[in-house]
This record gives sequence, C-alpha cells and structure tokens, in this order.
Amino acid sequence: MSVTPTKETAFASTLVKDSYGKSLVRLTKINRSGKVPTWKEITVEVELAGPEFSGCYYEGDNTKIVATDSMKNTVYVYGARNDLNSIEEYGIALAKHFLDDYKHVDEVNIRISEDIWSNILIEGGVHPTSFVKAQSDMRYTHIYMTRKETKITSGIDNLIVAKITGSEFAGHIKDAYTTLKDTHDRIFGTKVEARWIWKNEKADFNAGYEKARQIMLETFAHHHSLSAQQTLFAMGDAVLAKVADIDEISLTMPNLHRIPFNLEPLGMENKNEVFVNTSEPHGTIKGTMARKK
Repeated sequence: MSVTPTKETAFASTLVKDSYGKSLVRLTKINRSGKVPTWKEITVEVELAGPEFSGCYYEGDNTKIVATDSMKNTVYVYGARNDLNSIEEYGIALAKHFLDDYKHVDEVNIRISEDIWSNILIEGGVHPTSFVKAQSDMRYTHIYMTRKETKITSGIDNLIVAKITGSEFAGHIKDAYTTLKDTHDRIFGTKVEARWIWKNEKADFNAGYEKARQIMLETFAHHHSLSAQQTLFAMGDAVLAKVADIDEISLTMPNLHRIPFNLEPLGMENKNEVFVNTSEPHGTIKGTMARKK
C-alpha cells in the first residue's frame, strides 16, 4: 500500500509498504474443561499494516502505534478466552480483535505453528495428566484479514517420510554436465511442507487437517514413484479429491538422499542395507494444485 508523509517534509524516498508486529510468542494452553485435560502448544506471529502507521516511519510519531508488547499480551488474553479447539478458529478471533478495536488498522496477518502433543498412552487408556510430543511435524495456519476479505491458509511443516522401494528416476537429460545414472529402485526420502487454502471460515478445520495429513501419508506410501514431481502431484491431487473444504494445495518436497556406502574397500559387500544420510545439497520440488472449475 502507498503511504505519504503526515508533514510536508522533503525525503529522498517514499514509504510504499509497511507492516510491523510481534513474532515468536509462545503459548501453552491446558484445557481442563473436559474429562481428560488437553495440552496445546503454539507459536504466534501478529502483523499489522495500514497507511496511518506512516507517521511513525517518517517522523517518529507513535500515536497510532499498537505496541508489540500489547500484541504479545493480547495473544495470551485470547488464549485464556479461547478453548483453542483449532488454531484456525483462534487465529480468526485474534485477527478480528485487531480490526475491531483499532479502526486505523487495515490489514492483519496472524501466523500460528502448533507442536502436536497428546496424552501418554498407558495400560487401559491414556494418562489424564501426562503428555508427550506426538510427532515431528507441525500444524500451521495463516489468517489474512482485512475489512473486506478473509483468507485462511493452513498446512503442515516438517512431515518427514521415506520409502525403501517403489521409487525410480530415469530418462532424464544426459549431457556433458550429467553424472547421475538411471535408477529403477531407490530410497525416496523427503520432508513435506504443505499449504492449503480453505473455502471459507465454516470449514471443519480439525477434521480437514487430519484427513489431509493421512491422505498425503497414504498416497506417498502406495504411489509407485517415477519422479518426486509425480508423487507430489499425486499427493496434492488426492487431497483435493477427498477433502471438499480445500480449494488449493501447494507442496514443497526436498530430496533427502540416502547414498549407499561403499563397503568394498573394507572387505565387505553392501547388501543394499547401509547408507549415508545427506541433506545438503538437495533438489527441491514444488507444485501447486487447484480444484478444477
């Protein structure tokens, strides 16, 4: 958005875009209202934008500034008021607060990452007061809200998967710069980052998240991969086919290679069992799939 100085002062430049906020606000919420308490752990980023903040940039006029410390406190107040059933519902409530209470704010971005925790399983059920961080991947949402529109993007970070067969890569260009040989049986490892756009605020966020995650895992496992690109598309396509609340999905899948270790100099044969785990450098595959109109 274009903004102008509040005073007639000569500057060499014009502020063409502005935003500010509070990052890495960490909140743990224990909900004791049910029969078994639940544990939620999230990291929140609040970002505000609007032309009336320009005075702070141009002249150091802070009269329109919502202090970032106040943003931090608001995260905790709304954490107390909200049962955190889903990070999407919580993020929507937080975004609406900043638009409703501060009329000069034009745009709010709320970004939330959630570490997944669950009750520890014990004989006969779950322990009611003890928890374990359940998985390596993290749930994510981004609430973009103005006075005219709301866009809700959610997804998953750090979904680490691998398969020991059912993956090939062959037929690629062979030229003066190529050393990679065709392979028809390789380990396929990746760390999935997924982002999807919900149709509207009435989506069943928790059920949609769980279903999308499971669909991606099942598709990765069952799909015979001729390339990472093909598997990426198959995973995204399956989500759109089975989760009606999602309109578009983007996936990023870096190649996390496992290279067979040469045991021959040590007098041993590698029976396709011992590998070197490498993460750098790696290829990165990206794709966005939208529902057919």
